[in-house]
Amino acid sequence: MGKVVTFGEIMLRLSPAGTGRFIQSEAFDVIYGGGEANVAVSCANYGDTALFVTKLPKHEIGQAAVNALRRYGVNTDYIARGGDRVGIYYCETGSAMRPSKVIYDRANSAIAEADPEDFDFDAIMEGADWFHWSGITPAISDKAAELTKLACQAAKRHGVTVSCDLNYRKKLWTPEKAQSIMTPLMEYVDVCITNEEDAEKCLGFKPDSDVEAGNTDASGYYTIFKQMMEKFGFTLMASTLRESYSASDNGWKALIYDGNEFYESKHYRITPIVDRVGGGDSFSGGLIHGMLKFKDPKKALEFAVAASALKHEIYGDFNLVSEEEALSLAEGNANGRVQR
Repeated sequence: MGKVVTFGEIMLRLSPAGTGRFIQSEAFDVIYGGGEANVAVSCANYGDTALFVTKLPKHEIGQAAVNALRRYGVNTDYIARGGDRVGIYYCETGSAMRPSKVIYDRANSAIAEADPEDFDFDAIMEGADWFHWSGITPAISDKAAELTKLACQAAKRHGVTVSCDLNYRKKLWTPEKAQSIMTPLMEYVDVCITNEEDAEKCLGFKPDSDVEAGNTDASGYYTIFKQMMEKFGFTLMASTLRESYSASDNGWKALIYDGNEFYESKHYRITPIVDRVGGGDSFSGGLIHGMLKFKDPKKALEFAVAASALKHEIYGDFNLVSEEEALSLAEGNANGRVQR
């Protein structure tokens, strides 16, 4: 098993029960999660040594976020403590034709205001096999963008494989700002994980496919994957391909490219969806673990797609499935029969 480091923000998620609406709710479920934290939990569940790096306030809400990670075996030794607040987001789960909705309340969170002195990235990367971050982190603030760069540079000094899920969030920044920050950061990235919107908004590459119309033909990515790999020197590229028939019914598959061969995973029809938040993060976590264990992009992709398909059936941000469960689905055991 490998040692995986992730860096970003863990947030307090407040959600109406089930598929309730914000305006009708008198209580919210308390959940913790966030892009890179979700990846760390996935890797820890598969048996990897997973470190999540962030900054959280010293008060009890900050501690609750730390405890949420510890519960699932994530190493929290390098979480800096300080700052004034934990970022919050409100998540309303959609159903059928009604989409899910997210409202952010994360300005001036502890990690958004963190300084380089809060982290010893050389110590953090010592002995690591993999470092993962997403485009959400540099979008949080200019300070967080600088910290992301410093973390990437430390990873490179220690010979660590670096992956990035581009993860564009239009509520955090504009395409122009995203490209000005993300493009220079790509020089540190070995494995790029993207989808059709992220590739265009973060790096200016548009695939030849109409995803809104439900067309997720993987061949639409072939040209831009080759162009992106040539420009940025990635060793591996992967993309999830989602067919959104409704908020409760999605098709799900993925594509991977190693510079020589394109490989498309098997397709899953996921219905009814329980909670799709964290679906992309669960794919990233599965791909990281799959590459560390199998050393084979095809096997890693099938593992990642199966793991992320299962995540859609789990409430909350974290993908709470084992390696055995993901492998079982990848091998075709999808009937959902009771395991006795």
